[in-house]
Amino acid sequence: MELRNLEAFVQVVQCGGFTAAADRLGTTQPTVSKLLAQLERELGEPLLQRPVRRALPTDVGRLVLGHAERMLREAASIRAGVADLRQGLGGELRIGVPPLGPQLFVPLIHAFKLRHPGIELKLYEDGSRAIEQAMLAGELELGGLLAPLDDRRYEHLMLIDDRLALLAPARSRWSRHPVVRLAELAEEPLILFLAPYMLNERIDEACRQCGFTPQIAGRSGQIGFILELVRSGVGVALLPGSELPRPDAGEFAVSALVEPEIAWRIDLAWLRGAYLSHAARAWLQVVREHLAAARPRRGEAPMAKSVIP
Repeated sequence: MELRNLEAFVQVVQCGGFTAAADRLGTTQPTVSKLLAQLERELGEPLLQRPVRRALPTDVGRLVLGHAERMLREAASIRAGVADLRQGLGGELRIGVPPLGPQLFVPLIHAFKLRHPGIELKLYEDGSRAIEQAMLAGELELGGLLAPLDDRRYEHLMLIDDRLALLAPARSRWSRHPVVRLAELAEEPLILFLAPYMLNERIDEACRQCGFTPQIAGRSGQIGFILELVRSGVGVALLPGSELPRPDAGEFAVSALVEPEIAWRIDLAWLRGAYLSHAARAWLQVVREHLAAARPRRGEAPMAKSVIP
């Protein structure tokens, strides 16, 4: 049983189709189809339901998928271990960074590079779901994931525990409302992230609990573009308070969001029991020191995690 065939099957399921899997693997769709067909012939069972618009595993396929993911992680661990022995603390470290992560990761990256200039950081910038898939496929060692996480699958460190806030144009009516209830935004056009991002699901669910479906003015995967759309008056956005511009900048109105509050907690995660390279362990050491330095001393008030007072 070849790892290449297993990887093709895992990517077809994770990407939802043969074409997207081929793009991710850097090959062609016929090649992916051939690899999957070889695996099905070897096992003597179909692994995907047919015909369907989206690639869904059969009962046998779900069994094979779990084993295949573990085998690919083990193969990645072997490669990483050999590279460590050969390179010492050189080489590279692959980390998944969420789109709302600059204020979390930039100080960590700066501290890490000062201490370990010989290690190349390769940053995979995408939503939490895509980062998780890349970690399960062995493409990333560490990643910033939206909590809560499955403790049976991940070990993790909390980087920030925040809440969403309303960002609106400075001259909008919301500038007079330091606190806004979510239900008050029922008629307000919202600018959200792209559809696969888990933050959208949190917002959609909260809106449903308040009895309305959000009006979507637009979507983007770039925080900078979302800020520009809000500044120009296209709509408003719900973003973590710690990621928002300072209210005194004069370009935006920032309001605390209540009833309900929508949590946004990012944890640095890695697969439980997986091999961690020297570079990954060095990164975790820097993160732990950074978090320890940020904790309040006895008798001090906790540090603010958001620009919302």
